[in-house]
Amino acid sequence: MNVEIQGYPSKRALVAKICGDIDHHTAKYFRGEIDKAIRNANPLVLVLDFSEVTFMDSSGIGLVMGRYKIMSEMDGEVVVANPPAYIRKVLQLAGIHRLTRIITDISSYTVQKNSEEEKETSEEVAEDDKIKESDEIEAETYK
Repeated sequence: MNVEIQGYPSKRALVAKICGDIDHHTAKYFRGEIDKAIRNANPLVLVLDFSEVTFMDSSGIGLVMGRYKIMSEMDGEVVVANPPAYIRKVLQLAGIHRLTRIITDISSYTVQKNSEEEKETSEEVAEDDKIKESDEIEAETYK
């Protein structure tokens, strides 16, 4: 039983990676940790990463619905990511797909620093290219 919380400030996203079983014994712990992180980060998007969930009963449905309610009150959204096939089916049978998106790739919520760094690097390269180009023009002018 574990929940790993990661924030992505520039995307205003919070990812909660849930590991282990979600049942009536563990759901209270998961709810508490996720709710505390929501209060601290004030995200626009809460991503519940189910990739390492090994078992889920109706407490898992309640976990998602409760976070949906909190995020809706904050004008945010909940996304369920990477659920194993049998858990995806349970979520769909419960109608969770009508409240949240169920996705398999969370990179659009987590890839921020690399894209920002790449943008800065490409801007620096473009600036360097402009300087080199102007140097070449000046050199040709003096010939």
